[in-house]
Amino acid sequence: MTWDELDTDLAATPGTVSVYVGRPGIRPAYTRLPESPHYAASTMKVAVLAALYRAAEAGTIDLDAPVPVVNDFPSAKPGGGRFSCDAEDDNDDAVWARLGGTATLRWLAERMIIRSSNLATNLVLGHVGLPTVAAVWADSGARHSRTARGIEDFAARDAGLDNQVTAADLAGLFCAITRSRLAQPGTCSAMLDVLFRQERGEDLAAGLPAGVRIAHKNGWVRGVRHGAGMVFPDDAPPYAIVVCTSAAAGSAGDDEAACRLIARISAMAWEARHRLGGTR
Repeated sequence: MTWDELDTDLAATPGTVSVYVGRPGIRPAYTRLPESPHYAASTMKVAVLAALYRAAEAGTIDLDAPVPVVNDFPSAKPGGGRFSCDAEDDNDDAVWARLGGTATLRWLAERMIIRSSNLATNLVLGHVGLPTVAAVWADSGARHSRTARGIEDFAARDAGLDNQVTAADLAGLFCAITRSRLAQPGTCSAMLDVLFRQERGEDLAAGLPAGVRIAHKNGWVRGVRHGAGMVFPDDAPPYAIVVCTSAAAGSAGDDEAACRLIARISAMAWEARHRLGGTR
């Protein structure tokens, strides 16, 4: 299938499907609705990861200092009170097993990425702060993406403070990390090392041959499934790939079908890896 044929195919897909495929630093090889906004789901955790590691580089945070593991957070909405996470909606029992104890921010950041722990995310976010995450988006060149609240902060959500991404902005974030544009090379390499250890491989990674290195993060809630990452072939330069899918209004969507679609686009990009343009 060619990119033009993919375009026709995606146009017939219910809901909104945004795609970005391209090498860092040059015009992308293929995009579709790259600036369309989507609810971020867990892809916002990449910006939180970058904010944490930048703070550690600046010396304002110690990644290896133990912090309390609690489930009580202030709402981003002024006067919105406090909120907590629901263990049933999380994906990582390991973090919940430490509730009432301590954990290092380094460990929490890893659980936030590799198992997509919501509790770990809110703990890390509480230490770095929303303005620090906003600076990551700005410094990566994001035009429309924002992290306005923690996960399950429903008072903030209902007040219009929500987390949003676009395919282009997510690709820009991964490219900025890969090219060491957000921090020193060693710090950006450490971010990538966490993203390489991702354990949820049901979408982007499923479209790649076994053993191919991919630093990535996916996100999913009812009606939403996204995959965003950087692929590092042995025989070609790295390339960014982002696929964001949001079901049509009023539809719950089909998560398994969305995963298959993302994997299919990932497989197409892999087959075209030698034809995605040069580098600069």
